Amino acid sequence: MFADAPSSVSFNKLRKRLIRNVRQAIEDFSMVAQEGQAERPRWLVALSGGKDSYGLLALLMDLQWRGMLQVDLIACNLDQGQPNFPKHILPDYLTRHSVPHRIEYRDTYSVVTEKVPEGATYCALCSRLRRGHLYRIAREEGCQALVLGHHRDDILETFFLNFFHGGRLAAMPPKLLNDEGDVMVLRPLAYCAEEDLTRFAEALRFPIIPCDLCGSQDGLQRNAMKAMIGEIERRMPGRKDSMIRALGNTRPSHLLDRTLFDFANLSSAP
Repeated sequence: MFADAPSSVSFNKLRKRLIRNVRQAIEDFSMVAQEGQAERPRWLVALSGGKDSYGLLALLMDLQWRGMLQVDLIACNLDQGQPNFPKHILPDYLTRHSVPHRIEYRDTYSVVTEKVPEGATYCALCSRLRRGHLYRIAREEGCQALVLGHHRDDILETFFLNFFHGGRLAAMPPKLLNDEGDVMVLRPLAYCAEEDLTRFAEALRFPIIPCDLCGSQDGLQRNAMKAMIGEIERRMPGRKDSMIRALGNTRPSHLLDRTLFDFANLSSAP
């Protein structure tokens, strides 16, 4: 996968930075099972054909090659029946690079377009259907974890979506147990900047497959959050890094959530 990678100093710095960020996230959130487990951990890496999931797979394989990730990986693409989806690109790419993989066809596209009213966004229902199938596949493949390609900017956008539209402080957790309690959801790119992943994808010439379902809809609230955060970063460089650090540095006593802090029993000394 890295055989034809640029040998430039700038690419090597980019690669090292992304590796460092992924390794830090894996360590900070204890993504790899502790030693003493009966079996070597096995992860299902969701591969959509976008730059982020390609980058995720490449970085995890890079960590494997360096001996820094003692897990087995299997890439999985869920073909959701979108019109004009190029079915050959992902299996050809994965086979060429000797990546263990599984391609699963499930026509969720027809379900989404039938159930969602015209003009509404498809993302929520599409995501739920996709996630359900990926959990099933993880079980069938004996995987303890489903690994997703959400990065730092995705997490910040989700935080502001919840902040402005949901009335709650919440983002995408780097590590989450599914409702059934049998599959862990991991996001090792939690500290990685989208800009870095874009440059990484361009340098390695990933065969990107655009999403013609969600990508065809304008005016998504997430796009507005992306634009807002981007403008803040342009005006005040480094704010994205500050915001992601803030999500891991909360002070419950300085917020308004009575379930997180016992304000009722807070009193001054006699």
